[in-house]
Amino acid sequence: MAVVDRVRELVAPIVADVGVELYDVEFTGGILRILVDVEGGIDIDAIKVISRRSSRVLDDADPIPGRYTLEVSSPGLERPLRTRHHFEGAIGEVVKFKTHVEIEGRRRFQGTLVGADLDGFRLDLDGAERVFGYDDVTKAKTVFEWNPTPKPGSGSKDAGSARVTPAHSNQEANR
Repeated sequence: MAVVDRVRELVAPIVADVGVELYDVEFTGGILRILVDVEGGIDIDAIKVISRRSSRVLDDADPIPGRYTLEVSSPGLERPLRTRHHFEGAIGEVVKFKTHVEIEGRRRFQGTLVGADLDGFRLDLDGAERVFGYDDVTKAKTVFEWNPTPKPGSGSKDAGSARVTPAHSNQEANR
């Protein structure tokens, strides 16, 4: 059994007991990463509990030969997409990915994920839908799109009324 499969088997009950989802398990370069998530976002207390309990279970079972560093965290805003389940959970989001080989002269793609099933996923690329197989992809993740920060004074309906808080006023800055 592969290391990540054995670790997944060992930590899944711990994660479920805390009431969160085991998003993924990665083991690369001596780092064992357990990614957990829950609707609305994971809190630090849940991560601490999972980390402590997982560390004890992994020490007892010793599924990893040699030394490693355990990391327990959220998958983040730009979450990795590695499994069909990950892609299904990201439908409607913008994703970017790289393919193993060139497809129509390119290896990097970005668009809105419109569907995922057993065979692959569908992406809206500038109004045209394309189908990709999971095996075609080397690396994929969701893309968090930051809203642009409005310039000071813009967005106000009254052109002459700029909102300035005392902490940011010129008088405060010049003291």
